[in-house]
Amino acid sequence: MEDLLKLKDKNIVVMGVANKRSLAWGVAKSLYQAGANLIFTYRKDRSRTKLEKLLEEDNLQAEAIIQCDVNSDESIQEAFRFIGEKVEVIHGICHSIAFAHAEDLKGDFLDTSRDGFAFAQDTSAYSLVAVAKASQPYMTEGGSLIAMSYLGAERVVEGYNVMGVAKASLEAAVRYLAADLGKNNIRVNAISAGAVRTLAAKGVPSFNEILRKIEATSPLKKNVTQEEVGDMTLAMMSHLSRGVTGEIVYVDSGYNILG
Repeated sequence: MEDLLKLKDKNIVVMGVANKRSLAWGVAKSLYQAGANLIFTYRKDRSRTKLEKLLEEDNLQAEAIIQCDVNSDESIQEAFRFIGEKVEVIHGICHSIAFAHAEDLKGDFLDTSRDGFAFAQDTSAYSLVAVAKASQPYMTEGGSLIAMSYLGAERVVEGYNVMGVAKASLEAAVRYLAADLGKNNIRVNAISAGAVRTLAAKGVPSFNEILRKIEATSPLKKNVTQEEVGDMTLAMMSHLSRGVTGEIVYVDSGYNILG
């Protein structure tokens, strides 16, 4: 299988590990099993502390752990300059970063503040564009960028509000980046993950109801796991998906196909 994946000793950047329930941590574990070298980014010191504890608990090594504030072009450029100097070539990036102010996830979408709307877009969607631009000079052997999305990008999900609009923007950015970067053999795709009990999911008021509905009505009659999302991300980063770009791949027990 390693020969098919062709990820052994490849340098992959994982952005967005907040804790052991993070989708990004599931991705990291799948990539470790495939033999990839992982570089992690974090925003705040407490995130670094949690990440270092996770690595220690699972007896895993990181090539580097680097601070990166995705709301700052300077921070992104500095982080990827450091990564480029450290590993020379970047083969893949998992962008698992999204955030909106709590007050903009409550009540009606109509009441979203201008600042809240702009912040959610900047953090959750534009950051992918900025990361793609900063990493491109180091993706000299081609590579793969994977973003994390959710069904709320295309359907109204109660309580998802401004984040749904930000995810729609993210998915559009995936397509436009795929068109720009394809000439460099850099593929850009997104995983639309089903409901998983992450820290971010706790901010959605209807989350528990969503879990129950998916389990009751999805074709597979179950909620997806962190590991399933991680494994599909692994496949989408690997040689197995070398002909795929600009796609939104659903890992949600088939829930998205229902009316």
